[in-house]
Amino acid sequence: MDVLTSHNEIVDSEALPNKRRRKKSIVWEHFTIETIDADCTRACCKQCKKSFAYITGSKLAGTSHLKRHIALGICPVNRTNQDKTQLTPFNSATRTNGSASSTAKSRKRYRATPGPTSIPFDQARCCYDIAKMIIQHDYPLDMVEHSGFNKFVRNLQPLFSSMSVDTIQEHIFNIYVREKQNLLNIIGAIPGRVHLTLDLRTSDQNIGYVFLTGYFVDCDWKLQCRLLNVIMVPFLDSEVAFNHAVAACLTDWCLETKLFTLTLDQSIANVNVRKNLRHLLSIKGVHILNGQLIIGSCCARVLSHLAQAALDSIRPVVEKVRQSVKFVKTADAHEEKFLELKKQLQVPSIKELIVDDQTKWDTTYQMLLIASELKEVFSCLDTSDPDYKLTPTMDEWKQVDILCGYLKLFFDAANILTSPTYSTADVLFHEVWKIQLDLMQAACSEDHFVRNLTKPLQEKFDKYWNDCNLVLAAAVVMDPRFKMKLVEFSFIKIYGEEAAGNWIKIVDEGVHEVFCDYIVQSLPPAPANFVDENDNFVIKSEFCQEDSLLSNGDTFADFDVYLHDIMNNQQMKTEIDQYLEEPLMPRSQDFDVLGWWRINRCQYPTLSKMASDILSIPVCTVAPDSVFDTAPRDLNKHRSSLRPVAIEALSCAKDWLQYESWENPYGIEAATVKMEF
Repeated sequence: MDVLTSHNEIVDSEALPNKRRRKKSIVWEHFTIETIDADCTRACCKQCKKSFAYITGSKLAGTSHLKRHIALGICPVNRTNQDKTQLTPFNSATRTNGSASSTAKSRKRYRATPGPTSIPFDQARCCYDIAKMIIQHDYPLDMVEHSGFNKFVRNLQPLFSSMSVDTIQEHIFNIYVREKQNLLNIIGAIPGRVHLTLDLRTSDQNIGYVFLTGYFVDCDWKLQCRLLNVIMVPFLDSEVAFNHAVAACLTDWCLETKLFTLTLDQSIANVNVRKNLRHLLSIKGVHILNGQLIIGSCCARVLSHLAQAALDSIRPVVEKVRQSVKFVKTADAHEEKFLELKKQLQVPSIKELIVDDQTKWDTTYQMLLIASELKEVFSCLDTSDPDYKLTPTMDEWKQVDILCGYLKLFFDAANILTSPTYSTADVLFHEVWKIQLDLMQAACSEDHFVRNLTKPLQEKFDKYWNDCNLVLAAAVVMDPRFKMKLVEFSFIKIYGEEAAGNWIKIVDEGVHEVFCDYIVQSLPPAPANFVDENDNFVIKSEFCQEDSLLSNGDTFADFDVYLHDIMNNQQMKTEIDQYLEEPLMPRSQDFDVLGWWRINRCQYPTLSKMASDILSIPVCTVAPDSVFDTAPRDLNKHRSSLRPVAIEALSCAKDWLQYESWENPYGIEAATVKMEF
């Protein structure tokens, strides 16, 4: 066959002088040319021996149909032997035609859509997927050098080339750089401002890392949240250490003129830190409310501290309930007796007992709540099971019920912060003012247990309320379903009608002051030939004199004077006054407040910008999956061993990949960036 093939190729070259060049197409590794007669030459598949048209007279059929026969898995013999032959037209290393030239990497490659049985191997894509996997799941970087990992990958794909840590670092940093540029483009195009939150985490070497997260409303009027920087703070006791982190973030993301608020982790929000940050922001030239709104408390942390304090107040009772639940759940025989007793007592609860995770206070709340519903079963369990000796008394169960009532207040508020779509600031106000009211009333209760339980909680929460009620109330004013009406209603409930007037006035004046700042910023710059106030007065006087001369002899002269006086005494209504005087929108749970402002931005061009900025103010510094955490959130041992630039690249890229908008990153030419991890 080889002799015949060579003879056919010679004949073909003689018949077609313009085809004297050596055939370079990869299809000739799988086909031979057979001469049927002087006017007909056909291509024959080496595998299945099927014949295809190639040359008929002066007409050349080409090789596209031959490529499809091989690449799409149409050839039945090739499909059967695929595991042995590895026919991958993208990789010259897989060609096995028995000749030395089959391994030449200089062969011309053709592109064809791979079929279901012939998927080309792509080393670059595999490297990208491994880098992405390490980022998303916090795997150690040196896993790519582990023998078990490489053996597993080679069993899946023998063509895969092992990587070093340096190689995977380059891929990780390329992902980080590419995604950062995408985010820079998004933030650069937003019409409004950006809010920052500062969350402090420490390594096992007691080195601090500030996680700076940005909140903003995008061009589609959707609230967005992105981790922007992770910056090392080596000296946690320094009062200006956080100034460096904030300044670096502002410079890195060009936010000097776009920053609106800072929300701090409660652990770093002491008086001096806030003072230094306010001074830094005033230097940066932002003028909203004489600098910036700095919120010194994270709502999630406050609620976690309150819940933990409430649980600690009756710690022995909580522990007794926990051990009772463990007694039932850790032995099948005990659980069977418990369920049988529950059925006999006809207890209506359908919930199943759970053992709590003591690092997440919501699981402890759920454990107590479910156990309290089954307290009758626990009370009878000691008589039917002699091994059970932990029965809480009825007074202790009553204390658990009261405790769960106040934990529910904290749970409902914190649960809002766990939403995968970030809620606007107005939503939290409804829960926060109810907590403030209930704790104030409970702290004055005649019940000794209730008073002792809630008074310390009320003192802790009162600090948070005083720090954040203005921000939350301003956000409610920007909700067309409530405006100032809910502020008036809630403040009267909390402070009484006499004292509420001052608080309501503070909110109203604060909202108007912010609106005035937005009006000033929206004004065009003064013209070069601007006339000062005195000259302007002279011009106005001359104009008035000329106008009065023109009106001499006019029968409506007195009427014009009357109108002039009215206009001077009546101020024109601003956008915010018009908005506040309009009727409230109907209340509905699926109401999109940002969507409402997007629709009405033409009617309120300045107020809509202000509303989007206020509604996007973050009240929490932690991620949704950490809202209920009570244990400190530190960097794991592996991350702590990396250089700061690596920690930032891995942490930020993990956050950004949640919003990855492109599927094939290797379709984009990008220079490889080397960095030291």
